Amino acid sequence: MRMGKMLFVPLLLLSVVSVVVGSGHGPVFGLATPVNVKGGWSLDLGMMGRVGAEDSGAVERAMLSYGITQDIQISVSAPAVFTSAPLVPARVTAMMPAIGDFEVLGAWRFQRRDAGVGSRIETTAYGGLILPGSQKPPGLIGQLHWAPGALGMMVTGYASRKNYFWAGVGGMHFDESHGDQRPGMLMYSLVYGYRPKSLRLEYPHWDGRFFIEMNGEYSNRVLHNGLAVPGTNGGQVFMGPTTLWLYKNYGIEAGIQFPVYQNTRPLFERERYRFAVDFSYFF
Repeated sequence: MRMGKMLFVPLLLLSVVSVVVGSGHGPVFGLATPVNVKGGWSLDLGMMGRVGAEDSGAVERAMLSYGITQDIQISVSAPAVFTSAPLVPARVTAMMPAIGDFEVLGAWRFQRRDAGVGSRIETTAYGGLILPGSQKPPGLIGQLHWAPGALGMMVTGYASRKNYFWAGVGGMHFDESHGDQRPGMLMYSLVYGYRPKSLRLEYPHWDGRFFIEMNGEYSNRVLHNGLAVPGTNGGQVFMGPTTLWLYKNYGIEAGIQFPVYQNTRPLFERERYRFAVDFSYFF
């Protein structure tokens, strides 16, 4: 019953959308290089879910982004945690994490080179500040004293009217508080996207893209009462299909991922799959 409810939420959100939109966006889970145009704002409302062997978690986040220049962007995001589960620590989506923290994230696209008509190669760096929220998950992580953290990521890739490819890597680190410290994390992603010929139309027609996304995570041990807790480190890799649809100033994207590798420890519940749905408005 719980898993059915978790699937019902994103399906309901997709069913009630009749007109959706956008002018530039990336994949659902992985890192990508696009940023807002100079002076451009965007509002994202995302729902992220993780389904474990026994419990499930669902987080909704709102993110507001502004393009300071054509290559520099700043974003702020805030969560609303509906349900939590004692799962392995994970960010889930690159831009909006599925955890109960507040976040300020800056992006700098410092390299861009044309690679033909409608094609480009570019690289973007991200850096941010993570501020603890009041909504904590059950289990060991929820028992810790939370402290602020920092985030750094970098992604490079190729984009054209037909094909997209991005490869990214990043890491999160949290400060220590009262002898407790949330585990640091190494993250990486690979994304391939395809835009069918029938959807390569000029504004204001629908613009659809399809992706295969791979996300990997490795987290360190938890520090509790000044001691590293055995059995709290480990890694996992998820992969699955996603899609992005844009129309005028609106966008919708959704996807699901399943584990292809898991080396998690017994103190955390095993994750069976994860999903995300995101609505965007560009203004």
